[in-house]
Amino acid sequence: MLKLFSPYLLNGIELKNRVVMAPMTRSRAIGNIPNDLIATYYEQRASAGLIITEGTAPSPNGLGYSRIPGIFSEAQVAGWKKTTEAVHQKGGKIFIQFMHTGRMGHPLNLPQGAEIIAPSAIAAPGQMFTDSQGMQDMPLPRAMTLEEILQTKKEFMKSAINAITAGFDGVELHGANGYLLEQFLSPHSNTRTDDYGGSIENRCRFVIEVAEAVGKAIGMDKTAIRLSPYGVNGGMFPYPEIEETYTYLASHLDALGILYIHLVDHSAMGAPEVPLAIKQTIRKKLRNTLILAGGYSKETAERDLQSGLADLIAFGRPFITNPDLVERMMNDLALNADLDVNTLYSPGAQGFTDYPAFQGT
Repeated sequence: MLKLFSPYLLNGIELKNRVVMAPMTRSRAIGNIPNDLIATYYEQRASAGLIITEGTAPSPNGLGYSRIPGIFSEAQVAGWKKTTEAVHQKGGKIFIQFMHTGRMGHPLNLPQGAEIIAPSAIAAPGQMFTDSQGMQDMPLPRAMTLEEILQTKKEFMKSAINAITAGFDGVELHGANGYLLEQFLSPHSNTRTDDYGGSIENRCRFVIEVAEAVGKAIGMDKTAIRLSPYGVNGGMFPYPEIEETYTYLASHLDALGILYIHLVDHSAMGAPEVPLAIKQTIRKKLRNTLILAGGYSKETAERDLQSGLADLIAFGRPFITNPDLVERMMNDLALNADLDVNTLYSPGAQGFTDYPAFQGT
């Protein structure tokens, strides 16, 4: 048996294989509440060793996109219970990803009373889709006060408790892809002059404090993080001290006892490649689990598992079109290649739960 399909013990959580379903925004949460359709989607993919959900807001201020779910209200907790129960009944394990969108949002996508906030008053480039008025220019966010930084950390803590109440096996913090946590890390989006800006230590402070706060709420053995050095989503781009930044961050997250670091390389989608040296450095710094993601095939996944570079490998888009991706890879079956990009973020079952399992003989 290939190592990819062998069991793995994630600090007490038994995974039936080393295949991870990567978090992917799908925009099916009408009213920002997870529903039966979402439960079906994840249930169909429960043969993965670990499922990481789509980005889920820990705060009303983090609901920057249309129809993304939250985990801060009782209705959202009840909605997510449908998903966790469905996945667990199929023998799967599932973490929820906390995605606070920060400046990557639009007021038309937020509930009443919520605001677009960020480390600094610097707008992200480009436009944002809204259900009510279509594409709109990205707004200028309001710089967070120290009180709001503290409040946001409390929101992460409360949502982490909600996640465990909803039946999740753990929480992955979204520190990648240009969202709030990464906005604090980058000097291009963070020009603060207080304890949360300027030096590498200061720019990493919020991320480390959020991880520590969530760990205190639910245990570090249930607290993980995703990072994307060299990612370009949301107006992120490389800076001279990027390697030093992520080395410092990984070292301090490891000191906290972070369950895993999920490192994503977006070069398959046009971003600069994450240098092998960074992956190797984080591998050496990290006592616990390292998940790698980014354009993997079964063969390249096995290579990086066998070399010890990674413990688990995450697959993204192949899981959209192949609910039975694990079985297909195990048995060398052809993959569905008919990804409909027009339904990636549309409401409804089309392009979501209607991709078929393998029909051959």
